[in-house]
Amino acid sequence: MSRSNELYQQVILDHNKNPRNYRTIPDAALVCEGHNPLCGDHITVYANVDANGTLADLSFQGNGCAISKASASMMTAYLKGKTLAQVREIFTEFHDMVRGEFDPRSRENHLGKLTLFEGVKEYSSRIKCASLAWHALMGALEKKPSATTEG
Repeated sequence: MSRSNELYQQVILDHNKNPRNYRTIPDAALVCEGHNPLCGDHITVYANVDANGTLADLSFQGNGCAISKASASMMTAYLKGKTLAQVREIFTEFHDMVRGEFDPRSRENHLGKLTLFEGVKEYSSRIKCASLAWHALMGALEKKPSATTEG
């Protein structure tokens, strides 16, 4: 097993077993339930945005596979404190990366540790797992009650 695959597996397992920001935000201004019909994953994203347009708090809860849960965990940890413009830019880069349409090694990007999910592009059935929480977050920002990985 390559060193990068080993690191990927360790990070996924860690975030799956010990997810960061796995909680509700009782007074969340933005809430969106995400559903992946392909595998049945359900993740609800909670967010509060401050007056400056920054994600002041971000969390999730739900059930899903290790990739889905780890992606949600890393997303919430990475995006908390970012402006909404940054969040949208990072969403586009992440989504394009996992679909194989963006190579973070050859182009400047804002993904940081999220590039660990680059290998997901090799497993088409896992792309929706990795992007579920991200779709739910975008739905929340658009004030939609639910989002899906379809479409």
